[in-house]
Amino acid sequence: MAVDEKYQAIAIGASAGGLYALSSLFEQLPAEYPLPVMVIQHRAKDQKELLEEVLQNKCKMIIKQADEKEKIKRGIIYIAPPGYHLLVEQDQTLSLSSDELESFSRPSINVLFETAAEVYREKLIGVILTGANSDGASGVVAIRKNGGLTIAQDPQEAQYPQMPQAAIDNGVDHIWTLKEIQGFLNQLFVQHRNEKD
Repeated sequence: MAVDEKYQAIAIGASAGGLYALSSLFEQLPAEYPLPVMVIQHRAKDQKELLEEVLQNKCKMIIKQADEKEKIKRGIIYIAPPGYHLLVEQDQTLSLSSDELESFSRPSINVLFETAAEVYREKLIGVILTGANSDGASGVVAIRKNGGLTIAQDPQEAQYPQMPQAAIDNGVDHIWTLKEIQGFLNQLFVQHRNEKD
C-alpha cells in the first residue's frame, strides 16, 4: 500500500516547550511533504503571528494559520489560531470554533484529535509533544479507537513531561524521542517518493 494511501494526515499537539519541539520536527521535512499537518500549540490569545513566523524561518514546508472552511491540502502545516478550537469536517475542510474551553484550553488538542479521528480514521497519525497539562490524553484514545496511529514524545526527554505522560497513561502506540519521531516522519516521505518512482 502506498504511504499516501496508508496515512492521509498528521495531527500534532504541543504546549509548554512546544516551539523547540515543533521546530525540531519540522526543520528537516521537505517542501513537497506528502501529507497535511495540523498543529495545536497552546499560546496566549495576543500571540497572533509569532509562532508561524518563527517556524517558517526554520522550515521548508508552507506554514500558515488555519482559516475557516479551508480545504486541507498536502504539504502544508496548519496551525490553530490562538483562542479558537481547530476542527476537521467530514469534507476534509478546517473549521474554527470559540466554544468552551476543553481541558482548560482553546485551542484544545482533544478537539482536533477527536474530529480528525472521525474523518481520517485509520489513516491519521496523532502526536503528543511536551506540555504541562493533560490535553490530548482523551484525543489519543479517539484516534486509537478509530484505528489511527498514536505517538507520544518520551517524557524523559520532554521539556514538560506531564502532557505526553498523560497520553501514555491512556495508551499510545509509540513512545519516541523527537529524533525518532522526526525519523519516522521523514521515512513516510522516503516511502512515498519510492512508491512514485
